[in-house]
Amino acid sequence: MKSKSVNQLRATRACHRLSLAAIAIMIALPASAQKSVDGDSLELGGKTYRLHGVDAPDVAQVCADGWPAGHVAEQYLATLMEGKELSCVPLGGERGGEIVAICRADDVDLGAAMVTGGYAYAEVPHSARYISQEAAAASALRGIHAHACVTPWEWRARLGEEQR
Repeated sequence: MKSKSVNQLRATRACHRLSLAAIAIMIALPASAQKSVDGDSLELGGKTYRLHGVDAPDVAQVCADGWPAGHVAEQYLATLMEGKELSCVPLGGERGGEIVAICRADDVDLGAAMVTGGYAYAEVPHSARYISQEAAAASALRGIHAHACVTPWEWRARLGEEQR
């Protein structure tokens, strides 16, 4: 009878060690499996998602006053994601090879946070979702609204004209 309880104790301890190892892996996974790509795209679990309804400055975009809008937007998204549990709900489309989705970090809508902070514009042709957040950010002169920035779509159009 003693040997049976010793074996049960060993099995229980082994099970606990496996559980702790699984928890450690799960905690480590988000840090390596998620990252910001730019101000409106992120990688999560090997897939690239494009935040629905927003357009952030491209990484190389610098405003007329020298403010590095694209770099700052990418860093802000990275900060919003850091140490958080991410989830993305695909909306059934793709743009530029990225899955269009509404993504959340600990239940905070990342698109809304980017627009509210002044690091992205509401992308009106694709969604009216964040118009009020953009208006609030513009009136408070947050982020891109405090600098002589052109919109990302204007910047890309100018870039295209220069390359012709």
